[in-house]
Amino acid sequence: MDWLVQTLRQYPELGLFAALAFGFWLGPKKFFGFNLGAVTATLIAGVAIGQLGLSIPGPIKSAFFLLFLFAVGYGVGPQFFAGLGKDGPKQIGFTLVVMVACLVVPVVCAVVAGLDVGYAVGLYAGSQTISASIGVATDQINKSGLSADVAKSVLGGIPVGYAVTYIFGTVGSALILAKLGPKMLGIDLVQACKDYEARLGGGTKAAQTGILSSYHRFGMRGYVITERSGLAGKRCQDVFPGVRVFFERIRRGGQILVAQGDSVLQLGDQVAISGARKLLVENVETVLEEIEDPELLDMPATIVDVFVTSKAINGKTIAELAEMPEARGVYLAKITRHLVDIPLLPGTEILRGDILRVGGSVAHVNAVVDKVGYADRPTDQTDISFMSAGILVGGLVGVLSVTIGGVPISLSTSGGALLAGLFLSYYRTLKPKFGQIPTPALWLLNNLGLNVFIAIVGINAGPDFISGLQKLGVSLFLWGVVATSVPLFIAMLAGRFIFKFDPAILLGCCAGARTTTAALGMVQDAAKSNIPALGYGMPYAVGNTFLTIWGLVIVIAMMKFGAGGS
Repeated sequence: MDWLVQTLRQYPELGLFAALAFGFWLGPKKFFGFNLGAVTATLIAGVAIGQLGLSIPGPIKSAFFLLFLFAVGYGVGPQFFAGLGKDGPKQIGFTLVVMVACLVVPVVCAVVAGLDVGYAVGLYAGSQTISASIGVATDQINKSGLSADVAKSVLGGIPVGYAVTYIFGTVGSALILAKLGPKMLGIDLVQACKDYEARLGGGTKAAQTGILSSYHRFGMRGYVITERSGLAGKRCQDVFPGVRVFFERIRRGGQILVAQGDSVLQLGDQVAISGARKLLVENVETVLEEIEDPELLDMPATIVDVFVTSKAINGKTIAELAEMPEARGVYLAKITRHLVDIPLLPGTEILRGDILRVGGSVAHVNAVVDKVGYADRPTDQTDISFMSAGILVGGLVGVLSVTIGGVPISLSTSGGALLAGLFLSYYRTLKPKFGQIPTPALWLLNNLGLNVFIAIVGINAGPDFISGLQKLGVSLFLWGVVATSVPLFIAMLAGRFIFKFDPAILLGCCAGARTTTAALGMVQDAAKSNIPALGYGMPYAVGNTFLTIWGLVIVIAMMKFGAGGS
């Protein structure tokens, strides 16, 4: 054991990887239906390892945090700037109201409790579950003019405040939104989601005729045009009106032809028809005789994720997209918005930045890709030059500062990296072949960047953590409960009675504004539907940005109104 301790002190980078290993192992494990998450578990592991007297100096912490913030901005940029559906402006206004509450309430709690800046930042970050704000706040504290000893003491309070308040910030948010919210607002969440789904076309003829079923329920079968069918002389597009099945190929006179909508059928044609298996059985097989023709059915097919960039597509519903000529023979499997799957209903709007998973013949899928956006095909190539240049330019802009009331104020390199990610990801919607960062790479930047930062924060704060916890643990936890709960109550009441959101998406909007995916999951479980996810995307994009920048604002506010650096 002595050898292990001395080795870790000599090579503290190994302690960093020990914290990551333990954090990512413990984080997903559930206790009483909840888990700590990788961030909190990594912080706890870092604090424990920090008791050995390790220290990790230098810029490594800041470097990984910049990677994380750039990835955050890159992930939400398209919809932050352009993802405005019919409710977009209203959702932005709602989110800004919630953002004010998420800042003011923790500041008031910290001032009343007599907390210094460090504990106040930790209280804010934990109660609002916004780990990214810690780095922004740390930058502002470091340049606020405090002496080295005072600054170290202040920074040591951040992980204490965060660790004590984060668990209720996560679990409490989920319970308030999913369990208490519907009762407080008098909402029958299950029925509200059923009604909303019906208004979006769920259960209607549009849904029943195959507009939006998943591709794995689709197939292609061979049939022959006989005299009994009465289809000879008809155009393919006129054969099964209102039913989303498509003639793909025609064997005629020893040749195999590509079928078009205006192709005219002839007696004896052997045809390949694609569609939902249910529709093929109920609509096609009652008219046509099925045949087995492997060569006819051997048509190249593909499944691809399409990154939506087209302004013309933004705001259109699935039903409207299904009517496009380019959508012929293409089947929608999934829509992902900010890593959350949203419902596939005829009335669901498609927004720029969405990722659509579509399947069909190669030719038809390529036609949809050309119309909608950019094929996000699997790749292991990341544009490192693009990413690094973005962080560099964003950081240079971020360090520019102004002094107000004797306090130097700037976005810092952290805020600059966040904004760089926002702007460059939006630019990629205009130039989709520029700045490629595959989804797995973005996941790694998000998770590794943040957790390396958090692990170092925990390790460096280790010696002071226990004393801080003993000093303020219970009271800090209770203030955290207040700081978590009050903004959520304000959000629910404002969304219901001021912004008048539909009850089915209201709680999803609240979860998005607070960027708490765990709460969204519990709301969807309570609703027995994924309809609440329709309210999550836009508030999440705006909330994630503002909650991060509030890390800077809360330091300035506490310097002015709170205990300052004392």
